[in-house]
Amino acid sequence: MAEKIFVTQEGLEELHAELENLVHVVRPEVIIELQEARAQGDLSENADYDAARDHQARVEARIKELESLIKNAEIIQEGATGTKTVRLGSTVTIHDNSDGTEMTFNIVGTIEADPFNNKISNEAPLVKAILDKKAGDTVLVKGVEEPYEVTIESVL
Repeated sequence: MAEKIFVTQEGLEELHAELENLVHVVRPEVIIELQEARAQGDLSENADYDAARDHQARVEARIKELESLIKNAEIIQEGATGTKTVRLGSTVTIHDNSDGTEMTFNIVGTIEADPFNNKISNEAPLVKAILDKKAGDTVLVKGVEEPYEVTIESVL
């Protein structure tokens, strides 16, 4: 059985949109590229044909990957009311006890992780340390070069 891929509803919609674009826009463009390259004649030394075939292979591989991701996607329920513990879909504010900084981020699945936009993977050492904890808890983040402590300020 394939491993579940955790994704937000927004992330799933983005996967669907990318798949639709590849299937209905990019794939037909690649077919035209191949036809134009074939029309140039001898395929044995045709760089355009080789490039088009390579492009086609990358597009088809990404289509298969997206289909698999979508098939195995499990929607993260964001901001579920009544939950006070850190979990997938939570928005968490932490206080780093080593340097005094605060950080707010959303916990998402690995395919949506984007630290520059405050989306942290559920596989990150920080998130693994705070999962199932509550506001006010102080935890030690392990699995990094220098372990450090954080205090959970809020969980939404």
